[in-house]
Amino acid sequence: MKNSTKYMHKAIALGLIASFISFQSCKKSFLNVDPAQNTAATLFFKTQDDATKAVSAMYANLREWNNIAFAPIAVESMGSDDVEKGSTASDATFFNDYHNFTITSGDAQLGGFWKGQYQNINFANQILTNVPGITMDETLKARYLAEAKFIRAYSYFRLVRAFGDVPLRLTLPKDASEYNLPRTAKEQVWAAIETDLTDAANVLPQTYSSADVGHATKGAALALHAKVAMYLKKWSDVLSYTNQVMGFGYSLYPDYEQLFRTTHKNNQESVFEIQCSLIPNNPDASNSQYSQVQGVRGVTGGGWGFNVPSPELAAAYETGDPRRDATIIFRGETTPEGDKIPATGDNPMYNQKSYVPFSMYVSGFNEGCQQNKIVLRYADVLLMNAEANNELGSSAAALIPLEQVRARARAGNNAILPKITTTDQAALRTAIYNERRVELAMEFERYFDVIRQGRGTAVFGSRGWKAGKNEVWPVPQNEIDLSGGALTQNPGY
Repeated sequence: MKNSTKYMHKAIALGLIASFISFQSCKKSFLNVDPAQNTAATLFFKTQDDATKAVSAMYANLREWNNIAFAPIAVESMGSDDVEKGSTASDATFFNDYHNFTITSGDAQLGGFWKGQYQNINFANQILTNVPGITMDETLKARYLAEAKFIRAYSYFRLVRAFGDVPLRLTLPKDASEYNLPRTAKEQVWAAIETDLTDAANVLPQTYSSADVGHATKGAALALHAKVAMYLKKWSDVLSYTNQVMGFGYSLYPDYEQLFRTTHKNNQESVFEIQCSLIPNNPDASNSQYSQVQGVRGVTGGGWGFNVPSPELAAAYETGDPRRDATIIFRGETTPEGDKIPATGDNPMYNQKSYVPFSMYVSGFNEGCQQNKIVLRYADVLLMNAEANNELGSSAAALIPLEQVRARARAGNNAILPKITTTDQAALRTAIYNERRVELAMEFERYFDVIRQGRGTAVFGSRGWKAGKNEVWPVPQNEIDLSGGALTQNPGY
Protein backbone atom coordinates (compact mmCIF):
# COMPACT_ATOMS: atom_id res chain seq x y z
CA MET A 1 0.00 0.00 0.00
CA LYS A 2 1.30 3.44 -0.89
CA ASN A 3 2.64 5.58 1.93
CA SER A 4 1.77 9.24 1.49
CA THR A 5 4.76 11.57 1.93
CA LYS A 6 4.38 14.18 4.67
CA TYR A 7 4.88 17.80 3.73
CA MET A 8 5.38 20.96 5.75
CA HIS A 9 2.16 22.78 6.62
CA LYS A 10 3.33 25.95 4.89
CA ALA A 11 3.96 24.09 1.66
CA ILE A 12 0.78 22.05 1.52
CA ALA A 13 -2.09 23.51 3.51
CA LEU A 14 -1.54 26.90 1.95
CA GLY A 15 -0.04 25.90 -1.38
CA LEU A 16 3.53 27.19 -1.41
CA ILE A 17 5.31 24.56 -3.48
CA ALA A 18 8.29 26.27 -5.13
CA SER A 19 8.90 24.11 -8.18
CA PHE A 20 7.15 22.69 -11.20
CA ILE A 21 7.66 19.27 -12.71
CA SER A 22 9.11 19.60 -16.16
CA PHE A 23 7.35 17.65 -18.89
CA GLN A 24 8.60 16.06 -22.04
CA SER A 25 6.91 17.17 -25.23
CA CYS A 26 4.41 14.68 -26.65
CA LYS A 27 0.92 14.54 -28.08
CA LYS A 28 -0.61 14.57 -24.59
CA SER A 29 2.17 16.42 -22.84
CA PHE A 30 0.71 16.33 -19.37
CA LEU A 31 0.74 12.54 -19.38
CA ASN A 32 4.51 12.27 -19.68
CA VAL A 33 6.44 13.12 -16.51
CA ASP A 34 10.20 13.50 -16.22
CA PRO A 35 10.72 13.62 -12.43
CA ALA A 36 14.44 14.33 -12.82
CA GLN A 37 13.84 17.80 -14.23
CA ASN A 38 12.66 20.32 -11.62
CA THR A 39 13.11 24.06 -11.84
CA ALA A 40 12.75 26.58 -9.02
CA ALA A 41 9.82 28.93 -9.52
CA THR A 42 12.15 31.95 -9.28
CA LEU A 43 14.01 30.73 -12.38
CA PHE A 44 10.93 29.53 -14.20
CA PHE A 45 8.09 31.32 -16.00
CA LYS A 46 10.28 33.02 -18.58
CA THR A 47 8.90 31.66 -21.85
CA GLN A 48 5.76 30.34 -23.49
CA ASP A 49 7.22 26.85 -23.16
CA ASP A 50 7.55 27.39 -19.40
CA ALA A 51 3.88 28.34 -19.24
CA THR A 52 2.93 25.23 -21.17
CA LYS A 53 4.97 23.04 -18.83
CA ALA A 54 3.32 24.65 -15.80
CA VAL A 55 -0.16 23.97 -17.16
CA SER A 56 0.87 20.39 -17.96
CA ALA A 57 2.10 19.94 -14.39
CA MET A 58 -1.19 21.26 -13.03
CA TYR A 59 -3.18 18.68 -14.97
CA ALA A 60 -0.75 15.89 -14.12
CA ASN A 61 -1.23 16.52 -10.40
CA LEU A 62 -4.93 15.68 -10.76
CA ARG A 63 -4.02 11.99 -11.06
CA GLU A 64 -1.76 12.05 -7.98
CA TRP A 65 -2.56 9.64 -5.12
CA ASN A 66 -4.36 12.18 -2.91
CA ASN A 67 -6.53 13.34 -5.79
CA ILE A 68 -7.57 10.00 -7.24
CA ALA A 69 -7.06 7.11 -4.79
CA PHE A 70 -7.55 6.50 -1.06
CA ALA A 71 -8.20 10.06 0.14
CA PRO A 72 -11.06 10.84 -2.28
CA ILE A 73 -12.52 7.36 -1.76
CA ALA A 74 -12.64 8.10 1.96
CA VAL A 75 -13.92 11.67 1.75
CA GLU A 76 -16.10 11.60 -1.36
CA SER A 77 -17.39 8.02 -1.57
CA MET A 78 -17.19 6.03 1.65
CA GLY A 79 -20.02 7.82 3.46
CA SER A 80 -22.45 6.73 0.76
CA ASP A 81 -24.96 3.90 1.07
CA ASP A 82 -23.85 2.72 -2.37
CA VAL A 83 -20.46 1.42 -1.20
CA GLU A 84 -18.66 -0.69 1.37
CA LYS A 85 -14.97 -0.79 2.32
CA GLY A 86 -14.12 -3.96 0.38
CA SER A 87 -10.81 -5.85 0.29
CA THR A 88 -10.02 -8.08 3.29
CA ALA A 89 -11.72 -7.32 6.58
CA SER A 90 -8.48 -6.33 8.30
CA ASP A 91 -7.07 -4.06 5.58
CA ALA A 92 -7.52 -0.25 5.67
CA THR A 93 -10.15 -0.42 8.40
CA PHE A 94 -10.16 3.37 8.63
CA PHE A 95 -12.56 3.34 5.66
CA ASN A 96 -15.18 1.86 8.00
CA ASP A 97 -14.88 4.91 10.24
CA TYR A 98 -15.97 7.10 7.33
CA HIS A 99 -18.77 4.71 6.46
CA ASN A 100 -20.01 4.63 10.07
CA PHE A 101 -19.37 8.34 10.71
CA THR A 102 -16.97 7.64 13.56
CA ILE A 103 -13.98 9.22 11.85
CA THR A 104 -11.83 11.57 13.92
CA SER A 105 -9.78 14.55 12.82
CA GLY A 106 -6.52 12.60 13.10
CA ASP A 107 -7.15 10.24 10.19
CA ALA A 108 -4.49 10.53 7.51
CA GLN A 109 -6.93 10.45 4.58
CA LEU A 110 -8.44 13.76 5.65
CA GLY A 111 -5.00 15.33 5.55
CA GLY A 112 -4.25 13.67 2.23
CA PHE A 113 -7.40 15.00 0.62
CA TRP A 114 -6.77 18.49 2.02
CA LYS A 115 -3.19 18.38 0.78
CA GLY A 116 -4.15 17.16 -2.68
CA GLN A 117 -6.61 19.98 -3.23
CA TYR A 118 -4.26 22.69 -2.03
CA GLN A 119 -1.52 21.29 -4.25
CA ASN A 120 -3.88 21.73 -7.21
CA ILE A 121 -4.71 25.24 -6.03
CA ASN A 122 -1.03 26.07 -5.71
CA PHE A 123 -0.33 24.97 -9.28
CA ALA A 124 -3.21 27.16 -10.45
CA ASN A 125 -2.09 30.14 -8.37
CA GLN A 126 1.48 29.84 -9.63
CA ILE A 127 0.16 30.04 -13.18
CA LEU A 128 -2.23 32.90 -12.44
CA THR A 129 0.54 34.89 -10.72
CA ASN A 130 3.43 34.25 -13.08
CA VAL A 131 2.10 33.61 -16.57
CA PRO A 132 0.64 37.13 -17.08
CA GLY A 133 4.18 38.53 -17.13
CA ILE A 134 5.44 36.20 -19.87
CA THR A 135 5.75 37.53 -23.40
CA MET A 136 3.86 34.92 -25.40
CA ASP A 137 0.86 34.37 -27.63
CA GLU A 138 -1.88 36.39 -25.92
CA THR A 139 -4.72 34.07 -26.91
CA LEU A 140 -2.88 31.08 -25.51
CA LYS A 141 -2.00 33.03 -22.37
CA ALA A 142 -5.65 33.88 -21.76
CA ARG A 143 -6.59 30.25 -22.27
CA TYR A 144 -3.98 29.01 -19.81
CA LEU A 145 -5.20 31.47 -17.18
CA ALA A 146 -8.77 30.31 -17.73
CA GLU A 147 -7.72 26.67 -17.38
CA ALA A 148 -5.98 27.50 -14.09
CA LYS A 149 -9.15 29.16 -12.82
CA PHE A 150 -11.16 26.06 -13.74
CA ILE A 151 -8.80 23.74 -11.85
CA ARG A 152 -8.74 26.08 -8.86
CA ALA A 153 -12.53 26.19 -8.84
CA TYR A 154 -12.73 22.39 -9.12
CA SER A 155 -10.46 21.90 -6.11
CA TYR A 156 -12.24 24.50 -4.00
CA PHE A 157 -15.54 22.85 -4.90
CA ARG A 158 -14.21 19.55 -3.57
CA LEU A 159 -12.92 21.26 -0.41
CA VAL A 160 -15.96 23.34 0.46
CA ARG A 161 -18.46 20.52 0.10
CA ALA A 162 -16.20 18.27 2.20
CA PHE A 163 -15.21 20.68 4.99
CA GLY A 164 -17.40 23.79 4.75
CA ASP A 165 -15.28 26.83 5.64
CA VAL A 166 -11.74 26.47 4.28
CA PRO A 167 -8.78 28.84 3.78
CA LEU A 168 -9.28 30.77 0.56
CA ARG A 169 -5.93 31.29 -1.14
CA LEU A 170 -6.31 33.20 -4.41
CA THR A 171 -2.81 34.68 -4.60
CA LEU A 172 0.66 33.53 -3.68
CA PRO A 173 1.77 34.84 -0.25
CA LYS A 174 4.12 37.79 -0.22
CA ASP A 175 5.94 36.78 2.96
CA ALA A 176 5.76 34.47 6.00
CA SER A 177 3.02 36.55 7.61
CA GLU A 178 0.62 35.29 4.95
CA TYR A 179 1.43 31.59 5.32
CA ASN A 180 -1.27 30.59 7.79
CA LEU A 181 -4.70 31.73 6.70
CA PRO A 182 -7.82 31.25 8.83
CA ARG A 183 -10.83 29.48 7.42
CA THR A 184 -12.95 31.58 5.08
CA ALA A 185 -16.73 31.44 5.39
CA LYS A 186 -18.09 28.90 2.93
CA GLU A 187 -20.33 31.52 1.34
CA GLN A 188 -17.22 33.44 0.26
CA VAL A 189 -15.56 30.27 -1.00
CA TRP A 190 -18.61 29.41 -3.10
CA ALA A 191 -18.60 32.97 -4.47
CA ALA A 192 -14.93 32.70 -5.42
CA ILE A 193 -15.61 29.39 -7.17
CA GLU A 194 -18.41 30.98 -9.18
CA THR A 195 -16.22 33.93 -10.16
CA ASP A 196 -13.47 31.61 -11.39
CA LEU A 197 -15.90 29.52 -13.40
CA THR A 198 -17.55 32.57 -14.97
CA ASP A 199 -14.14 33.89 -15.97
CA ALA A 200 -13.09 30.49 -17.31
CA ALA A 201 -16.25 29.96 -19.36
CA ASN A 202 -15.85 33.39 -20.98
CA VAL A 203 -12.45 32.39 -22.40
CA LEU A 204 -12.19 28.62 -22.83
CA PRO A 205 -12.92 27.08 -26.24
CA GLN A 206 -15.68 24.55 -26.76
CA THR A 207 -13.29 22.02 -28.29
CA TYR A 208 -9.58 21.37 -28.82
CA SER A 209 -7.42 19.70 -31.40
CA SER A 210 -6.27 16.16 -30.60
CA ALA A 211 -3.01 17.51 -29.14
CA ASP A 212 -4.88 19.19 -26.27
CA VAL A 213 -7.60 16.64 -25.53
CA GLY A 214 -8.27 16.59 -21.81
CA HIS A 215 -7.83 20.30 -21.19
CA ALA A 216 -10.77 22.13 -19.63
CA THR A 217 -13.33 23.46 -22.10
CA LYS A 218 -16.12 26.02 -21.99
CA GLY A 219 -18.52 23.11 -21.53
CA ALA A 220 -16.56 21.86 -18.53
CA ALA A 221 -16.61 25.29 -16.88
CA LEU A 222 -20.35 25.70 -17.45
CA ALA A 223 -21.14 22.16 -16.33
CA LEU A 224 -19.15 22.56 -13.13
CA HIS A 225 -20.78 25.94 -12.56
CA ALA A 226 -24.16 24.25 -12.96
CA LYS A 227 -23.16 21.74 -10.30
CA VAL A 228 -22.01 24.51 -7.97
CA ALA A 229 -25.30 26.34 -8.53
CA MET A 230 -27.18 23.11 -7.82
CA TYR A 231 -25.47 22.83 -4.43
CA LEU A 232 -26.42 26.44 -3.76
CA LYS A 233 -30.00 25.83 -4.98
CA LYS A 234 -29.70 28.56 -7.59
CA TRP A 235 -32.03 26.72 -9.90
CA SER A 236 -32.35 29.41 -12.57
CA ASP A 237 -28.57 29.40 -12.91
CA VAL A 238 -28.47 25.61 -13.10
CA LEU A 239 -31.01 25.76 -15.92
CA SER A 240 -29.11 28.49 -17.76
CA TYR A 241 -25.72 26.78 -17.57
CA THR A 242 -27.00 23.33 -18.48
CA ASN A 243 -29.04 24.71 -21.39
CA GLN A 244 -25.85 26.25 -22.76
CA VAL A 245 -23.93 22.97 -22.44
CA MET A 246 -26.80 21.11 -24.08
CA GLY A 247 -26.28 23.31 -27.14
CA PHE A 248 -22.60 22.43 -27.54
CA GLY A 249 -22.97 19.14 -29.39
CA TYR A 250 -22.42 16.65 -26.56
CA SER A 251 -24.45 13.44 -26.73
CA LEU A 252 -24.88 10.25 -24.74
CA TYR A 253 -22.52 7.43 -25.69
CA PRO A 254 -24.78 4.68 -27.08
CA ASP A 255 -23.38 1.80 -24.99
CA TYR A 256 -23.42 2.58 -21.27
CA GLU A 257 -20.98 -0.17 -20.32
CA GLN A 258 -18.49 0.76 -23.02
CA LEU A 259 -18.65 4.42 -22.03
CA PHE A 260 -16.23 3.65 -19.20
CA ARG A 261 -13.71 1.50 -21.07
CA THR A 262 -10.24 2.81 -21.80
CA THR A 263 -10.77 2.36 -25.54
CA HIS A 264 -13.50 5.01 -25.46
CA LYS A 265 -11.84 7.76 -23.46
CA ASN A 266 -12.90 11.35 -24.08
CA ASN A 267 -15.92 10.33 -26.13
CA GLN A 268 -18.91 12.49 -27.09
CA GLU A 269 -20.40 12.21 -23.59
CA SER A 270 -17.23 13.30 -21.82
CA VAL A 271 -17.25 16.86 -20.49
CA PHE A 272 -14.11 16.61 -18.34
CA GLU A 273 -11.87 13.65 -17.54
CA ILE A 274 -8.66 13.36 -15.56
CA GLN A 275 -6.24 11.99 -18.13
CA CYS A 276 -4.36 8.80 -17.26
CA SER A 277 -2.17 6.62 -19.44
CA LEU A 278 0.33 3.78 -19.55
CA ILE A 279 3.46 5.35 -20.98
CA PRO A 280 5.84 2.62 -22.26
CA ASN A 281 9.10 2.32 -20.32
CA ASN A 282 7.96 4.93 -17.80
CA PRO A 283 6.09 3.42 -14.84
CA ASP A 284 6.68 6.57 -12.75
CA ALA A 285 4.74 8.68 -15.23
CA SER A 286 2.02 6.01 -15.48
CA ASN A 287 1.12 6.75 -11.90
CA SER A 288 -2.65 6.67 -11.65
CA GLN A 289 -3.92 4.27 -8.99
CA TYR A 290 -7.62 5.05 -9.45
CA SER A 291 -8.38 1.71 -11.07
CA GLN A 292 -5.79 -0.25 -9.12
CA VAL A 293 -7.19 0.45 -5.66
CA GLN A 294 -10.72 -0.55 -6.77
CA GLY A 295 -9.87 -3.45 -9.10
CA VAL A 296 -10.96 -7.06 -8.71
CA ARG A 297 -8.94 -8.57 -5.90
CA GLY A 298 -6.96 -11.78 -6.29
CA VAL A 299 -6.46 -11.84 -10.06
CA THR A 300 -3.55 -10.75 -12.22
CA GLY A 301 -4.42 -7.40 -13.74
CA GLY A 302 -7.08 -6.73 -11.10
CA GLY A 303 -6.31 -4.68 -8.04
CA TRP A 304 -6.78 -4.14 -4.34
CA GLY A 305 -10.57 -4.45 -4.13
CA PHE A 306 -11.55 -1.34 -2.15
CA ASN A 307 -14.67 0.86 -2.51
CA VAL A 308 -16.99 -1.93 -3.62
CA PRO A 309 -20.70 -1.64 -4.47
CA SER A 310 -23.11 -2.34 -1.62
CA PRO A 311 -26.11 -4.66 -1.62
CA GLU A 312 -28.24 -1.53 -1.25
CA LEU A 313 -26.95 -0.22 -4.57
CA ALA A 314 -27.46 -3.55 -6.30
CA ALA A 315 -31.08 -3.50 -5.10
CA ALA A 316 -31.68 0.11 -6.17
CA TYR A 317 -31.99 -0.62 -9.90
CA GLU A 318 -35.29 -1.30 -11.58
CA THR A 319 -35.75 -4.84 -12.85
CA GLY A 320 -33.93 -5.22 -16.15
CA ASP A 321 -31.96 -1.98 -15.94
CA PRO A 322 -28.73 -2.82 -17.82
CA ARG A 323 -26.83 -0.17 -15.88
CA ARG A 324 -26.76 -2.55 -12.91
CA ASP A 325 -24.54 -5.06 -14.71
CA ALA A 326 -22.55 -2.27 -16.34
CA THR A 327 -21.79 -0.72 -12.94
CA ILE A 328 -21.21 -3.82 -10.80
CA ILE A 329 -18.82 -6.71 -11.41
CA PHE A 330 -20.35 -9.71 -9.65
CA ARG A 331 -18.29 -12.59 -8.30
CA GLY A 332 -18.47 -15.52 -10.71
CA GLU A 333 -19.49 -13.53 -13.80
CA THR A 334 -17.68 -13.10 -17.09
CA THR A 335 -17.30 -9.47 -18.08
CA PRO A 336 -18.30 -8.23 -21.55
CA GLU A 337 -14.56 -8.06 -22.25
CA GLY A 338 -14.19 -11.78 -21.49
CA ASP A 339 -12.58 -11.70 -18.05
CA LYS A 340 -13.75 -14.52 -15.79
CA ILE A 341 -14.22 -13.29 -12.24
CA PRO A 342 -13.48 -15.91 -9.55
CA ALA A 343 -16.58 -17.43 -7.97
CA THR A 344 -14.99 -17.11 -4.54
CA GLY A 345 -13.05 -14.28 -2.98
CA ASP A 346 -13.05 -11.49 -0.45
CA ASN A 347 -15.87 -9.45 -2.01
CA PRO A 348 -19.08 -10.36 -3.84
CA MET A 349 -18.98 -7.17 -5.99
CA TYR A 350 -16.51 -4.68 -7.49
CA ASN A 351 -16.70 -1.32 -9.26
CA GLN A 352 -17.05 -1.98 -12.98
CA LYS A 353 -16.71 1.70 -13.93
CA SER A 354 -13.09 1.71 -12.80
CA TYR A 355 -12.39 -1.69 -14.38
CA VAL A 356 -9.70 -2.18 -17.02
CA PRO A 357 -9.65 -5.53 -18.87
CA PHE A 358 -7.01 -7.79 -17.35
CA SER A 359 -5.35 -8.32 -20.74
CA MET A 360 -4.23 -4.67 -20.67
CA TYR A 361 -2.10 -5.22 -17.56
CA VAL A 362 1.65 -4.72 -18.09
CA SER A 363 4.02 -6.10 -15.49
CA GLY A 364 5.82 -3.38 -13.56
CA PHE A 365 2.99 -0.86 -13.98
CA ASN A 366 0.03 -0.08 -11.74
CA GLU A 367 -2.97 -2.21 -12.67
CA GLY A 368 -5.41 -0.15 -14.71
CA CYS A 369 -3.18 2.92 -14.90
CA GLN A 370 -4.67 3.59 -18.37
CA GLN A 371 -8.12 4.37 -16.92
CA ASN A 372 -9.23 8.00 -16.98
CA LYS A 373 -11.28 9.34 -14.08
CA ILE A 374 -14.48 10.88 -15.43
CA VAL A 375 -15.31 14.07 -13.53
CA LEU A 376 -18.19 15.48 -15.59
CA ARG A 377 -20.26 13.81 -18.27
CA TYR A 378 -23.28 14.78 -20.32
CA ALA A 379 -25.75 12.49 -18.53
CA ASP A 380 -25.05 14.46 -15.34
CA VAL A 381 -25.74 17.70 -17.23
CA LEU A 382 -29.09 16.33 -18.43
CA LEU A 383 -30.08 15.25 -14.93
CA MET A 384 -29.09 18.62 -13.48
CA ASN A 385 -31.25 20.24 -16.15
CA ALA A 386 -34.16 17.97 -15.24
CA GLU A 387 -33.80 18.75 -11.54
CA ALA A 388 -33.63 22.50 -12.18
CA ASN A 389 -36.70 22.46 -14.39
CA ASN A 390 -38.64 20.52 -11.79
CA GLU A 391 -37.58 22.77 -8.92
CA LEU A 392 -38.64 25.81 -10.97
CA GLY A 393 -42.10 24.33 -11.51
CA SER A 394 -41.56 23.20 -15.12
CA SER A 395 -42.08 19.53 -14.47
CA ALA A 396 -43.15 18.75 -18.02
CA ALA A 397 -39.89 20.22 -19.30
CA ALA A 398 -37.98 18.17 -16.75
CA LEU A 399 -39.27 14.95 -18.28
CA ILE A 400 -37.44 15.57 -21.57
CA PRO A 401 -33.80 15.34 -20.37
CA LEU A 402 -34.78 12.68 -17.84
CA GLU A 403 -36.18 10.54 -20.65
CA GLN A 404 -33.00 11.02 -22.70
CA VAL A 405 -30.99 9.38 -19.92
CA ARG A 406 -33.46 6.56 -19.47
CA ALA A 407 -33.78 6.00 -23.21
CA ARG A 408 -30.05 5.38 -23.53
CA ALA A 409 -30.27 2.77 -20.76
CA ARG A 410 -33.25 1.21 -22.48
CA ALA A 411 -31.96 1.20 -26.06
CA GLY A 412 -30.39 -1.93 -27.50
CA ASN A 413 -30.70 -3.94 -24.29
CA ASN A 414 -34.31 -5.08 -24.45
CA ALA A 415 -34.70 -3.39 -21.11
CA ILE A 416 -38.17 -2.70 -19.83
CA LEU A 417 -37.68 0.74 -18.33
CA PRO A 418 -40.96 2.60 -18.46
CA LYS A 419 -41.08 6.28 -19.28
CA ILE A 420 -41.57 8.49 -16.26
CA THR A 421 -44.67 10.56 -16.92
CA THR A 422 -45.61 12.15 -13.61
CA THR A 423 -45.61 15.94 -13.46
CA ASP A 424 -46.25 16.01 -9.72
CA GLN A 425 -43.26 17.98 -8.46
CA ALA A 426 -42.60 15.86 -5.35
CA ALA A 427 -42.97 12.54 -7.17
CA LEU A 428 -40.77 13.72 -10.01
CA ARG A 429 -38.16 15.01 -7.58
CA THR A 430 -37.95 11.51 -6.09
CA ALA A 431 -37.66 9.99 -9.57
CA ILE A 432 -34.82 12.36 -10.49
CA TYR A 433 -33.00 11.58 -7.25
CA ASN A 434 -33.32 7.87 -7.99
CA GLU A 435 -32.13 8.37 -11.55
CA ARG A 436 -29.05 10.24 -10.38
CA ARG A 437 -28.30 7.39 -8.02
CA VAL A 438 -28.32 4.63 -10.62
CA GLU A 439 -26.95 6.62 -13.55
CA LEU A 440 -24.01 8.08 -11.62
CA ALA A 441 -23.41 5.20 -9.21
CA MET A 442 -19.79 4.63 -8.12
CA GLU A 443 -18.77 8.03 -9.59
CA PHE A 444 -18.35 9.75 -6.20
CA GLU A 445 -21.59 11.76 -6.45
CA ARG A 446 -24.10 9.93 -4.23
CA TYR A 447 -22.81 10.94 -0.78
CA PHE A 448 -22.83 14.68 -1.30
CA ASP A 449 -26.00 14.48 -3.43
CA VAL A 450 -27.92 13.08 -0.47
CA ILE A 451 -26.57 15.78 1.85
CA ARG A 452 -27.38 18.67 -0.49
CA GLN A 453 -30.87 17.20 -0.92
CA GLY A 454 -31.37 17.45 2.85
CA ARG A 455 -31.84 13.69 3.24
CA GLY A 456 -28.76 12.84 5.32
CA THR A 457 -30.66 11.66 8.38
CA ALA A 458 -33.20 9.65 6.37
CA VAL A 459 -30.63 7.88 4.20
CA PHE A 460 -27.54 7.68 6.42
CA GLY A 461 -29.00 8.00 9.92
CA SER A 462 -29.04 4.26 10.58
CA ARG A 463 -25.23 4.30 10.28
CA GLY A 464 -24.80 7.16 12.73
CA TRP A 465 -25.04 10.27 10.51
CA LYS A 466 -26.13 13.27 12.62
CA ALA A 467 -27.56 16.53 11.34
CA GLY A 468 -25.58 19.57 12.41
CA LYS A 469 -22.33 17.61 12.37
CA ASN A 470 -21.94 15.18 9.52
CA GLU A 471 -22.78 17.54 6.68
CA VAL A 472 -19.02 18.06 6.68
CA TRP A 473 -15.96 16.06 7.68
CA PRO A 474 -13.52 17.15 10.41
CA VAL A 475 -10.73 19.53 9.49
CA PRO A 476 -7.43 17.55 9.56
CA GLN A 477 -5.97 17.88 13.06
CA ASN A 478 -2.44 18.05 11.72
CA GLU A 479 -3.36 21.16 9.74
CA ILE A 480 -4.87 22.75 12.85
CA ASP A 481 -1.79 21.95 14.90
CA LEU A 482 0.59 23.36 12.32
CA SER A 483 -1.45 26.47 11.61
CA GLY A 484 -0.39 28.28 14.78
CA GLY A 485 -4.00 28.55 15.91
CA ALA A 486 -5.29 29.97 12.62
CA LEU A 487 -7.50 26.98 11.79
CA THR A 488 -10.47 25.86 13.89
CA GLN A 489 -12.36 22.56 13.99
CA ASN A 490 -15.86 21.88 12.66
CA PRO A 491 -18.61 21.54 15.32
CA GLY A 492 -19.00 18.11 16.86
CA TYR A 493 -15.46 16.97 16.14
